[in-house]
Amino acid sequence: MRQSAPPFSELLAGCRQSAVHLEMRDHYDDPDEAPRVAAWKAGYRPNPDDRSTWWRPWLDMVAETVSRGVLIRRARIISEPVSDYTRYLYDGTFTNVAAGEDIRWLPRRQASDLALPGNDFWVFDGRLVRFGHFSGEGAYLGDEVTDEPSVAKLCADAFEAVWDRAIPHAEYQV
Repeated sequence: MRQSAPPFSELLAGCRQSAVHLEMRDHYDDPDEAPRVAAWKAGYRPNPDDRSTWWRPWLDMVAETVSRGVLIRRARIISEPVSDYTRYLYDGTFTNVAAGEDIRWLPRRQASDLALPGNDFWVFDGRLVRFGHFSGEGAYLGDEVTDEPSVAKLCADAFEAVWDRAIPHAEYQV
């Protein structure tokens, strides 16, 4: 059954084994993130030695979730050459990795023969799916969750197909 998603913090708090996330857009227009993107374009980079410069509270939630034994993996399907936004994400991904996420990158041309859902998604414990909806310009429009087994299987299988081909963050170069 599809319904509006509860707060993301609740979804992670209820997670016991795994949370996987597939991102398929080259740009997200998040008004909360706009100042960070503008600062990055002006030359700012998070300080690897100063966690207070990192994106909060997301990274704190990730670290807490991983400390409970939950595996968090994120795969990003990206166009090459990469967009400025993808470069921005790439430059800050070390913070996600330090918080406990495992992240991989898949060039879009290597995903052409994969069957993928139409929206970005998270799958929690292989059973609950949260779809994120975005405008053509990348503005966040909302989300929905479903626990329909066939949808969870479709998304979990799609994620694993991408994950198997994707390049670990430490090996991928933009």
